[in-house]
Amino acid sequence: MFESLGQRFTKVFSGLRGQINETELRNIQAEITAALIDSDVSVNVADDFGSAVYRKAVNQLELLKKSINPYASVFEIVNQELIQILGGNQRRMQFAKKPPTIILLMGLQGSGKTSFAGKLALHLKSSGNTPLLVAADLARPNAVDQLKIVGEQVNVPVFAPAAGNGVGNPVLVARDSINFAREKLHNFVIVDTAGRLGIDAALINELILIKKEINPTESFFVLDAMLGQSAADVAQNFHAQVGFDAVVLTKLDGDAKGGAALSVVSKTGKPIIFSAVGEKTSDIEYFYPDRIASRILGKGDIATLAEKTAAAVPQDLTEKLTEKFVSGADFTLTDFLAQLGAMKNMGSISKLMGLIPGMNPKMQQQVSGLDDAELVRTRAIIESMTPAERENPEILNGSRRARIAKGSGRAVSEINRLIDRFSQAQKMMKQMKNNPGKQNLISKNLPGLPNNFPAGLNMNAPQINSNTVANKRKKSRSGNPAKRALEENL
Repeated sequence: MFESLGQRFTKVFSGLRGQINETELRNIQAEITAALIDSDVSVNVADDFGSAVYRKAVNQLELLKKSINPYASVFEIVNQELIQILGGNQRRMQFAKKPPTIILLMGLQGSGKTSFAGKLALHLKSSGNTPLLVAADLARPNAVDQLKIVGEQVNVPVFAPAAGNGVGNPVLVARDSINFAREKLHNFVIVDTAGRLGIDAALINELILIKKEINPTESFFVLDAMLGQSAADVAQNFHAQVGFDAVVLTKLDGDAKGGAALSVVSKTGKPIIFSAVGEKTSDIEYFYPDRIASRILGKGDIATLAEKTAAAVPQDLTEKLTEKFVSGADFTLTDFLAQLGAMKNMGSISKLMGLIPGMNPKMQQQVSGLDDAELVRTRAIIESMTPAERENPEILNGSRRARIAKGSGRAVSEINRLIDRFSQAQKMMKQMKNNPGKQNLISKNLPGLPNNFPAGLNMNAPQINSNTVANKRKKSRSGNPAKRALEENL
């Protein structure tokens, strides 16, 4: 997401050199405004953003002229304005003082409400909660059945009218679900309502009645980010007629421009709370304005990367690899296989690489061609080996390699390249173990992520900044939590 906008901002600042003046600031304002409009940001919002950047920069012009790198200061002004236009402080979900917490989902048909309902239910369940999904969409054919399928996928119960699809009163269904949740001790109720192809009186009246009946703790407007400039207008109309507390942006993984995210907050005055970034039930993220601004400006998103790593890499695997690295024991193909499993849980390679700082347009283009299936093929090769072969690849003679190739469905040449690169990676890790000055190179890559993928293979180990695991853990207890998570899991 935001690829085209990020590239335009990079282009704006990459060519800036020399003295700064009002004329140059006007040029920057014009280029930034044009970049926003081209990325589906509404014209009024883009004009206001460009004017705010110019105004703040002009007010600091005398200081900027004395600065060694004045354009870095302008860049920071743009960063702060982006954070503000995206909502400022990150918005967390509110909880009811007395359970259950009731969450009402609304939006147009096709916005992704039902899919998001399942993702939110799984997100809450993974935190130890007991959510209940409610099928209050009785207008769309098979909507109830669709929510039941989603509920089965995330193993969360669904409350639905007994008569099935298209039958019943959605207001009564929503009301009865609250009583059911209290009886069965569900502490969250997620109400999935009907949508329309457009905003009409029937839809609005139904939502108003449901909202009045259940008095939700949170009302989320689920918005398809791919609507572009019209997305913010749709959200504004819904808020004016029904009202909601926050926005959920879906399909951000398919929206290269991302203009909806920059317009919707300004248009509605309501923050974005969640974003859906993929088709998997786990593809849900809290929306952090500062992190999104950092991605747009090409500074990456280390905090999100650290959280994904911490969630994907089991603690016992981290400790095992740390112990191996400290003791000097060989990193084996068995260890690498475990890391491949962690990589699979973290999502696609291209998304993860997009969180790394310094990804310029050329690098992003290379990343877009990365083949996630290569990890699957590599895993198939390793799983076709015996335990002894994984622990000691040196025993892999010609006949063993031929057997592995047949078992994995790959060519012998692929097995040869994998073993050669793995041997090089083992040597590199031993060198870094003996040379602490080189250990920081490890932190530039993800666990198990190939280097120059798929042409090379770089088996990573945890970064060690002291001689013992105990000292490492002691050091990691202080400082920024995101940085601490990154140090403990990369």
